[in-house]
Amino acid sequence: MTTEAVISVRDLWKVFGPKADRVPRSAELAALSRRELADRTGCTAAVREVSFDVAPGEVFVVMGLSGSGKSTLVRCLTRLVEPTAGKVVFEGEDILDAGRRRLRDLRRHKFSMVFQNFGLLPYRQVVDNVAYGLEIRGAGRAERDRRAREVIELVGLDGYEHSYPDQLSGGMQQRVGLARALAVDPDVLYFDEPFSALDPLIRRDMQNEVIRLHREVGKTMVFITHDLSEALKLGDRILIMRDGAAVQCGTGDELVGAPADDYVRDFVRDVPKSHVLTLRRVMRRPRPDDDLDGPELGPDVIVRDAVRTVLAASAPVRVVQDGELLGVVTGEEILTVVTGAEAGV
Repeated sequence: MTTEAVISVRDLWKVFGPKADRVPRSAELAALSRRELADRTGCTAAVREVSFDVAPGEVFVVMGLSGSGKSTLVRCLTRLVEPTAGKVVFEGEDILDAGRRRLRDLRRHKFSMVFQNFGLLPYRQVVDNVAYGLEIRGAGRAERDRRAREVIELVGLDGYEHSYPDQLSGGMQQRVGLARALAVDPDVLYFDEPFSALDPLIRRDMQNEVIRLHREVGKTMVFITHDLSEALKLGDRILIMRDGAAVQCGTGDELVGAPADDYVRDFVRDVPKSHVLTLRRVMRRPRPDDDLDGPELGPDVIVRDAVRTVLAASAPVRVVQDGELLGVVTGEEILTVVTGAEAGV
């Protein structure tokens, strides 16, 4: 467990069914497939021995197909679903040991959730929906109103303070849900497929909104999705799940450039590699005859963003970090990625 992590999850299990706690304790039962476990015990392992850390300010995305366990996982992180075994350490405290009062305090002050179902109170205006968490916390009317108006402006809803939910579009209602989560100034925001029900254009706008808000307020975020393009767009790192287990965790560059198995390889097969891979992934070692007077780029520059510079250069582009030459990139490496050839990627 790293001391820097805001969230550290270790060997987390969630098993549904009779005598669920016996499954993580038994190496024999834990090794069974989902179907074998169900046939033998009547239990379903929705989350299987999952471990990961989330760093401060990181957007950590958990993705997988329906039934992969991703939504159950995020509910375990907040104890909306009680884990069967493992640890969920939040800012140094294992919240699985927290009593009801402490857990209620954590939910009110430390983390907030944004769901696919907006869950707005239909008889309350936008400003009062946004202030609801502050009201539960016991904040005075003036403080609630001031803070609610701040975050309403932050999410682009100024002018709609006195509208009711049924007067708003789906995208605007989701902005209200986002504002409500932000109003209590939590350390971590949990998103459980919040944009799945939105039209594609509105969904894209809301993804951009999350990116903008993250840039402005810097909150740590855990985002659940089944959409790979959404995961790649939003995530600093992505955890791919299958049948309750973690398959691979890494940056988009790592998942696309070095998939851990055929499952991940199939997942990322149709991703335009030039939109995801970085120069760190495609660079090569300098050769003795290379001209090293070419332009300089950082290793985390996306290939797509480097194309013009590399193709216009009369010498290999130097990939440099903190003054150290890591490698070089030429038109050959760039065009191999852009044209979709494998080239060891």
